[in-house]
Amino acid sequence: MVFWEGYASDETMGTFAPIVVYWLYAGFYQMLPPLDDYRLHTRKEEYEKNLVPLSAVVKGVLLQQLVQATVAQALFLLTSTADASGVTTQPLIPVQIVQILIAMFVMDTWQYFVHRYMHQNKFLYRHVHSQHHRLVVPYAIGALYNHPLEGLLLDTLGGAISFLVSGMTARTAVIFFCFAVIKTVDDHCGLWLPGNIFHLFFQNNTAYHDIHHQLPGTKFNYSQPFFSIWDRLLGTHMPYKLVKRPEGGFEARLKKD
Repeated sequence: MVFWEGYASDETMGTFAPIVVYWLYAGFYQMLPPLDDYRLHTRKEEYEKNLVPLSAVVKGVLLQQLVQATVAQALFLLTSTADASGVTTQPLIPVQIVQILIAMFVMDTWQYFVHRYMHQNKFLYRHVHSQHHRLVVPYAIGALYNHPLEGLLLDTLGGAISFLVSGMTARTAVIFFCFAVIKTVDDHCGLWLPGNIFHLFFQNNTAYHDIHHQLPGTKFNYSQPFFSIWDRLLGTHMPYKLVKRPEGGFEARLKKD
């Protein structure tokens, strides 16, 4: 039994809940006060370095989410195992946990290699992936600001493959995709807040991904959104240190030694 049962199908929730969660969580960060003592970049840097206005970012994210919703609906329709009465048998909780862990690994693997290739291929970087890096100073709403082709290949297709390989049902997918969205938004929030559970439990976090958005770090820290396994195995892991800025906030600096 889930709280939406009787109000919306698992397929509907799997399609639209991640979108709603994205805007709620990113909107929460957007509405916070400046919090200059916890920012990884100053507000001046955000204003001067970012090459795209917020309005364009919002439009880009909405376009990607439209594509994701369309693919999700088709995927759930094609993979449904509901019986004649429309009921889908749900696996035991331990099985669902294993499926989520498998999906996390598959998504990390897909995104690492596609993301890395988009940096190595000069044409793809110049014409596709560079759109995401126009946000030199990341912020929460821009987490899914990508070129439409990148959004399709990296996020939408990666999510579909994770879903299919793990064998999860649409109900389990609601949990997995909402969690993936929250983690992705948090990685781009640009804040190092005390007590943030993602900073406590994941080495691949806001500061880790901030390194990748800095010019000297663009060839490192490709891993997203969960773990840093592939960076560590394949020599693209760049450790960092957090340095307190005299004017307030922190700076994530590459630690090459």
